[in-house]
Amino acid sequence: MPNTMFNFFGRIPQIFQKWAELNLEQLRKNDWKPKTIEHLVIIEKDSQTQLELNLDKQMKAWKKNIHWVDQPPEINVTVPKGSLCDLNLRVKVGLPPDAVFNIIIDPENKRVFKNIKEVISRKVLVDEGMRQVVEVEQAALWRFLWWSGTISVHVYVDQNRKNHTVKFKQGKSGFMKKFEGCWKIEPLFVDEQLCYPDKPETVAEYDVCTAGRGRVGSILNLQQLIQPAIVPPPPISWYLRGITTKTTQMLINDLITETARLRGGASDTISEHDLDLNYNNGKHSSTSDIINIKERWCQRRRTRKNRRLRDQTL
Repeated sequence: MPNTMFNFFGRIPQIFQKWAELNLEQLRKNDWKPKTIEHLVIIEKDSQTQLELNLDKQMKAWKKNIHWVDQPPEINVTVPKGSLCDLNLRVKVGLPPDAVFNIIIDPENKRVFKNIKEVISRKVLVDEGMRQVVEVEQAALWRFLWWSGTISVHVYVDQNRKNHTVKFKQGKSGFMKKFEGCWKIEPLFVDEQLCYPDKPETVAEYDVCTAGRGRVGSILNLQQLIQPAIVPPPPISWYLRGITTKTTQMLINDLITETARLRGGASDTISEHDLDLNYNNGKHSSTSDIINIKERWCQRRRTRKNRRLRDQTL
């Protein structure tokens, strides 16, 4: 037995050499070339070039037909235990996913989003061409009812063009214990009726069945979880949720205005009363309701005043 094992291990170099020769021969037959780092860089650049060409083609389709009616976003706000709110937003946008992605990740996007007062610092930690991880600290403006102010936001952003996602997570802790979420952009086949009776499943199929005339829009999804270090009781928590929702509304308004500018059209901003808000406590099902925080606060004050008057009368 020891001799057998010794013979086996002694033959390993020959076995490995034979395996390498056979595989190299097969690779030569298939005209395969090893992917060096330089080769991978070339592939990455080719992919980016192709994406730019596709985006240019899609934008030309929008230039030929700029008709688009912006709709208010659907916003669902839940209140998980121990958190201030979990906000989920969905809105249709009249521009291709790559164009919307470009707006969101643009280092100079404070010219678009009015709630960004200043980019304090920005550092690229990972750069893989199609995917980057960026550390960002910026001063953000917030405004709600009669109040306004500035808050410092420090996040790590993982932006991936391959699947059109932008994930963000809080870096430095402070007032916020948890602040994280994800933007996800999916293609929307605006002129899908041109393909009838076929139903395209991919952008390539859609491009073929519309003979390149079909416009590609976007379905933008945002999921955002906010958890302060200390969750305040009502009515303060109502106000903070209102600030969060109002800030998100401002972001979407600014984004829609920019998309209208890029496609050469005009768009009205979305009013607060156009928002479809759904609130629940994380245990019950959502119910559609237009939540007016100011009115709720006034109603609460009136109720307390009436109760005091009733007690005094008694």
